[in-house]
Amino acid sequence: MCGIALIISGIRICKASSLFLESAPPASSPKAEQLVFSIDDLKAALRGRGPDSLSSKKVFLYSNTSSTVKEQEIISFIEGEEEKERDQAYLQRFEKNNKCLFGADGEAHDLENGFPKFAAELQFVGATLQLRGINPIVQPLVDISGNILLYNGEIFGGIYINSDSNDTEILLQALGKCCSSNSHLCTITDSCDDKRQSSVPGVLSAIKGPWAVIYWQESSKTLWFGRDAIGRRSLLVHWPTLEDGRFLLSSVSPVSSIEQSSGIEAENGFNKLKFWEELPCGIYSVYFGSPKSDGFIDGEVRKHEWKNAMVKELLDWERVSVEPKPEDIKVYHCKIAREQHGMHSAHSNIFPSKSGPSQASIEGPAKAVLIALKESVMRRTSLHTIFQAVTCDIRQEAHAPVAVLFSGGLDSMILAALLDECLDPSYEIDLLNVSFDGQSAPDRISAKAGVKELRRIAPLRRWNLVEINADLSKLDLETKHVMSLINPANTYMDLNIGIALWLAARGSGWVYKGNNNDIDEDLECVEYKSKARIVLVGSGADEQCAGYGRHKTKYRQGRYSFFTNKWINLVTCLFACLKTNLCVHMLFDCSLLCCNVAIFC
Repeated sequence: MCGIALIISGIRICKASSLFLESAPPASSPKAEQLVFSIDDLKAALRGRGPDSLSSKKVFLYSNTSSTVKEQEIISFIEGEEEKERDQAYLQRFEKNNKCLFGADGEAHDLENGFPKFAAELQFVGATLQLRGINPIVQPLVDISGNILLYNGEIFGGIYINSDSNDTEILLQALGKCCSSNSHLCTITDSCDDKRQSSVPGVLSAIKGPWAVIYWQESSKTLWFGRDAIGRRSLLVHWPTLEDGRFLLSSVSPVSSIEQSSGIEAENGFNKLKFWEELPCGIYSVYFGSPKSDGFIDGEVRKHEWKNAMVKELLDWERVSVEPKPEDIKVYHCKIAREQHGMHSAHSNIFPSKSGPSQASIEGPAKAVLIALKESVMRRTSLHTIFQAVTCDIRQEAHAPVAVLFSGGLDSMILAALLDECLDPSYEIDLLNVSFDGQSAPDRISAKAGVKELRRIAPLRRWNLVEINADLSKLDLETKHVMSLINPANTYMDLNIGIALWLAARGSGWVYKGNNNDIDEDLECVEYKSKARIVLVGSGADEQCAGYGRHKTKYRQGRYSFFTNKWINLVTCLFACLKTNLCVHMLFDCSLLCCNVAIFC
C-alpha cells in the first residue's frame, strides 16, 4: 500500500478562526505527555504497508533580508546533490559578504557548505505501491521548479491519464501549471480561477477517485494537503502543542504511538492516542509569509472550498423519508401471500395488472447500479493500469494481482462475479476467507458454498479459496500493530473488525492443491501466500439497501416511519464513517467500497 508523511519543525503554525475541528480536546483536559518517536518510526510504519519503494526529501527554509531586497523573504533549499545546482541559483539572487547572508535580524549569518543555517525544516516521506505506469517511480516526486508531491490515491477521471502513464507524475504536472503567485490573496482566496488559470483546489477537486495528498508549491512557499470528499484514503494529523511543536501528517501512526498510550477507550476520552487525529476531508493550505521581526516563520492553516459542483452536491445530499403508497403496500402483502402459498408469479392472479411498480421500472435502476458497479471494478482491475514492470512475472505464472475478501455473502459474491467478467479467464483469482472458529464458522461454510457457485458459473477460471485461520486469544502481538493501523479509532469494535480485515489482507493461509477446480478435503492442503496487489472488499451494501433482517421485520409489521428513520440513520452513519476513519481505509488503501465508490466515481 502507498503511504505518505510529513514532519514540519521550526515553524509556528496556527489555525485560521474559520477552521473548526470537532476533535479538538477541551481546554480543561489534563496536560498530555509528549510521545517520543522519530522520522525512522514513521518510515517503519509506512514500510509495513508493503510498498515497492520508500524515500524521503528535506526542504530547509530560511528567512532572509538583503541590502537590495527591503522586504523579508523566505528562501528554500532541497537536500540532495541533484538539486544543488538549482539551490545555488537561489543563492545568487541575494547579496553575499564573505559567504554570508543577511538574516531577518540584519546580521550576517554564516554559510555551512555553501548553504545558510536553516530556520525551519520540512521532511517529506513517501512509500509507493505502484499500480500504474511503465517505469518505476519513487516518491516524493520533485519537478524542475522545486515543487514536491506525495500522493496516495488513484485517478479514474477528471484528469486524463493514458494507459502507459503514472497518475502521480501526471498530477504533479497538472499542479505545476497552477497559479503560483506570491500574493497571499491569490493563494488564500483562489483568485487564480478568475484569471482563467487553474488553482490547486481546482485540480484536486477535479480528481475522480480516492486520494490523500501533500504538495509543496515552491514558488508561493505554500504547503497543500488534504483528502478526497468522502475520505477514501487515510491521513492523520498532529497539530502543534506546547509538548510537541511539530506539525505532522501521516497515512498511519507509528506503533510506538500505541506502545506509549494508555490503551483502548480511555476514561477521559483524550488519552495519548489523541496525539493523532483523522484529518477532516477537504483541501487545506499553509502559507508561509514574510518572517516576523523575531526571525521566526509563521504559517496559517486554511481550508478551501471544493471547486467541483458534483462534489458539493454530494456533500449537501440528505436522504428524505418516503412513505409507501397504499397501492405499494397492497402489492407487497399480495406478494407475501403468494410466497406463503408457493405460487409462481407467472401463474398468480393475486397481483392486479395495473397496480404497483412494473417489473421493467424495477429492472431499469437495478441494471444501472450493476453497470456502475462493474465499471468501478473494471477501473480498479484493468491489467493495463497495473504496473507493467511488476506484473511481468505474475502474468507468466497466471496469478492475477487482484483478490477479494470473501465471506460467501452477497457483497463478496457480486464482487467476485464482476471481477470474473473484468479479467481474462487465464488468470487465477484469490478469495480470502478468515475464520476464528475453523471449518465450522458460518463465513467459512458460506465461503465454500459460494466458491462452488462461482466455479459452476465460471468453470474456466481457477478460484483459490484461501483459508485463513486465526485464534483471537493468540493475537496479543498483532493487537498493538492493528491498533496503530486503525488509530485514532480505539474501540473494541474497531479492533475486532480491524484484526479480521488485517488478517485477510495479508493473504497468508491454506489452499487445497489439486488439478481440478473443486474443493476436496482429501486433497493436500498447502500453505499459500497471495500475490495480489489489489484487494477488493464489499462494504456498506446492507446499510444502503436495507439488507438487515430487522428492516424486513419492521416493514412487514407496517411500521414504515420507524423503518425509514432507522434506515436513514444507517445511511447517514455510513456516509459519516466514509468521511472520517474506517478500519477499511486504514488497512486497505487499495480497497473497493462497492456501491459507494461506483456511484461516486
